Amino acid sequence: MDDFDRKIIQFIQANGRAGYAEIGAAVGLSVSAVNERLKKLERQGAIRGWSALVDPAAAGCPVLAFVEVLIERPEHEPAFLALVRDEPAILECHHVTGDWSYLLKVRAADIVALEDLLARRIKTLPGVPRSRSVVVLSSAKDSPVLPVPVPPGA
Repeated sequence: MDDFDRKIIQFIQANGRAGYAEIGAAVGLSVSAVNERLKKLERQGAIRGWSALVDPAAAGCPVLAFVEVLIERPEHEPAFLALVRDEPAILECHHVTGDWSYLLKVRAADIVALEDLLARRIKTLPGVPRSRSVVVLSSAKDSPVLPVPVPPGA
């Protein structure tokens, strides 16, 4: 990935609906060059897809929680990971270091829905002896934009 690719990625993260001409003007490339670079970045997996940023409250899932989950033994992980992949309320799942096995980012309609997910889906899995949840009261920053470094003057 060169500096033009980084500039394109930086620009489209903030301006996802921009056309090729607008992207080209912002980064100093022609429309055809932008088109080719975007195709290349998608083929390489640097751009994993395109989506809209939706307000969670407007979509009916205003409750945000982070859930730490302990898995007792490795043989219990496949069932847990299958649940994670199939459960739309689980937005992210990270295998982490420390006292817990996984960290989940969860969005729910309300506390009852969160409790249902935890008590009836996650904690009933074999090998999940405990979890710890942190419910978010408010967010000072919530950004999907990655800090793509572009060297000064590039």
